[in-house]
Amino acid sequence: MRLIAASKNAPSFALLPVGVTLPVTIPKRLPMRTESHSRATLLREQMKRQQVDALIVPRFDAHQGEYVAPCDARLAWLTGFTGTAGFAIVTPQTIEMFVDGRYSVQVTHECAGEGFGFHHLLDQAPDRWLAGADPAWIVGYDAMLLPPTWAGRFRVVLGKRLKALDDNLIDSVWHDRPPPPNAPIRPFPLQLAGRSPWQKRDDLTQAMSELGADLLIETQPDNIAWFLNLRGSDFSYVPTMRSFMLVRQDGSAQLFVDSGQVTDEIVDFLPAWLTVHPLPEFLPEVERQLATDRGVLLDPDFTPDAVSLRVEQARARMLHQISPLTLRKAIKNPVELAGIRSCHLHDGVALTEFSAQLEQMLPTTELEAEELILALRRRNDGFLMSSFRTISASGANAAMCHYAATPESNAPITARTTYLLDSGAQYESGTTDATRCLAFGPVSPAYRQAYTAVFKAFHALMTLRFPVGTKGHHIDAICRRPLWDMGMDYDHGTGHGVGHSLSVHERPQRIGKEVNDVNIAAGMILTIEPGHYVAGEFGIRIENQVEVVQRHDGFLEFSNLTLVPIQLSMLNLDDLSPDQLGWLVDYNQTIRAKLGPLLSAVALEWMDRNAAALPTHSPGTRSRPRNHLQELTEA
Repeated sequence: MRLIAASKNAPSFALLPVGVTLPVTIPKRLPMRTESHSRATLLREQMKRQQVDALIVPRFDAHQGEYVAPCDARLAWLTGFTGTAGFAIVTPQTIEMFVDGRYSVQVTHECAGEGFGFHHLLDQAPDRWLAGADPAWIVGYDAMLLPPTWAGRFRVVLGKRLKALDDNLIDSVWHDRPPPPNAPIRPFPLQLAGRSPWQKRDDLTQAMSELGADLLIETQPDNIAWFLNLRGSDFSYVPTMRSFMLVRQDGSAQLFVDSGQVTDEIVDFLPAWLTVHPLPEFLPEVERQLATDRGVLLDPDFTPDAVSLRVEQARARMLHQISPLTLRKAIKNPVELAGIRSCHLHDGVALTEFSAQLEQMLPTTELEAEELILALRRRNDGFLMSSFRTISASGANAAMCHYAATPESNAPITARTTYLLDSGAQYESGTTDATRCLAFGPVSPAYRQAYTAVFKAFHALMTLRFPVGTKGHHIDAICRRPLWDMGMDYDHGTGHGVGHSLSVHERPQRIGKEVNDVNIAAGMILTIEPGHYVAGEFGIRIENQVEVVQRHDGFLEFSNLTLVPIQLSMLNLDDLSPDQLGWLVDYNQTIRAKLGPLLSAVALEWMDRNAAALPTHSPGTRSRPRNHLQELTEA
């Protein structure tokens, strides 16, 4: 592999091993792979001993988050499926897999075999599937790995046939299970956080009082890390630690983490109103603090059902609400916003250098491109890790919207293939996530038509103004309309929240078809990422991060954060309106002005040739609107 330095004074890049997730093609339907078959056999023997006929195996860990530590990757260990969301139901004869549209292709490749069945979560959810299964089955589940919302759905169809198990059956047969992570927790300084734990505690106890809550049971590691100004490294792409927390109305709190992760530095850093306890003490301590009529606040989507069952048994007053920490974390303070804008500047340099250097490397491969973007980001001050597994997809592989390259699937990138890069980073000052499509030669008419429609969809939301009180599902169709006009759509959300050096997929804000009863508010960070996918041919997605801002008239807008050029050659420029064309030119010119002093000569030449000016065949008589985008991208 040939890597080109950003400048002649740049240090050499280190090539790093890339993880394995997904083979892209299988030649035919094969019997269940030997490893999965033997593991399923061991598991079914345990199921018989526990007198359960079927077992629910979610992708979740005890925190119900997107990413799990290796020791909690039970679904992947059993089935081979490595996506970040999904369920398996292990029956006496089969393993039924349930995934959403992001993984409908991936799951059939990773779980190849006659022993698997495949279902789309929206078309046939696992609870509905069980409603039509054998009515005599006893169905087991680990109550630490399902939230009350999902457990409640299963309980509706199964009643007393749903059995909460005392021990995890997969753990009992997973003999080489990795140990839990135990890297030290580190403080997150006030100059990056913007607010102290004392200030956040005052806000929290006021919210608890308004909700009538005597006790908050917090189980989301990113909420806990944000609240206490801590960071960790227990998860591959999120700088947090496996943790739980209890907060009482009087402001006292208990943190439950692996004892080996708490250094003397952390003990000195933590506030006096917080005590630290080992993780295994969490459930016993919950039981000790419960009392009849005591208001207990927990998030039904992210708290283990084991906690909810204990609250019910104690006859405490259960308050099912989104955690106040989730809501407050979503509204970034001025210091957080400044950091987020800053890290996008440096990330834009890395991504622009990537486009130029990738062109010079042709022909190359998906894995080499993935190594390149990681190496370029590592040059940036404050870089911590990738914010998710990079999607480096050439040609038809891009049709799988959550594709991840492996040695088996590693496709070439040439002047004849289109290429999609969806990639992000965790910095000390913020989190990034951007997607760009690149072409190094002519593209097909079908690709050009689809790419133009995706850009129109992207532009429709990037330039939208909307009133206070708007929710994500209110504006989703505005983005999809240009695609719908062409008979196209995409089977994923239009945008998700992004944290501040935390989760790249942050709740509760999102834009999508599904109802989300959370107002989009000033200070939130979101992505805008429409796409179009044709199986076996190509995939297209354009993604920017945006900050929600409120203008002087009270209306909200999306202020751009992502500083990555949009290549012009794949567009049907004649199909763009003057506003769309003017916006695009302004966007690329603004990026050149901001990044130009930081880019190598190679990257500047690539940008001038591909993004800074209209191709010679484009109309020259179109009027252009004022440079409103420069205002939106001011740091």
